[in-house]
Amino acid sequence: MSALIQTIDTLDGPFTILADEHQRVLASGWTADHDAILVRLAVAHRPAEVREAVTDAAAAVRAYYAGDVAAIDTVEVAQRGTALQQLGWAALRGIAAGKPLTYTSFAARLGNPKAVRAAASICARNAPALFVPCHRVLRADGSLGGFAWGLPVKERLLAREAATI
Repeated sequence: MSALIQTIDTLDGPFTILADEHQRVLASGWTADHDAILVRLAVAHRPAEVREAVTDAAAAVRAYYAGDVAAIDTVEVAQRGTALQQLGWAALRGIAAGKPLTYTSFAARLGNPKAVRAAASICARNAPALFVPCHRVLRADGSLGGFAWGLPVKERLLAREAATI
C-alpha cells in the first residue's frame, strides 16, 4: 500500500495527515515529524511507500480551525483493530463537539461501564487523531486524562469546541 502525507499549520502547531490512496486518513497528529505519525500504526499496517501530497482531509482541518468543528465529521478514516476497538472508534466519532464524555460513560456506550481501562486503551490506540475525536473523553473527575499529542493541545481543542455550542 502507498500513502500520502501532508503537514499543515494550525493554531495548535503543525498537523500531519497520513492518508491512503483512497484519501482515507490512516493516522494524524500535531507534529511535523512524519515518523511520529507512522509509528501510530502497527508495523504490519504501515504503508510500503509514503509520498508528500495534498490530502483531502487538510481542507477539513482548516475548516475545523476556522470555526466549523463539524468539518472533521465526514472525513473518511481507515483503522484496523479488534472488533471492540472498531466499535470504540465508531463510538468516539459519535461524541458531539462541546459535549465530552468521561471514560466511564464512554465504556457504557460500549456496553460495559466497568471496562474503563478498555475504553482508555481504545483512545490510546486511536491513530487518526482529531478525525476520531478521542480528545473528547475525560477522567471521571473532569480532568483531562491523557492525550498522545499533549494535554495543552487537548485542552485547546475542548475549549474551541465548547465555544461552538
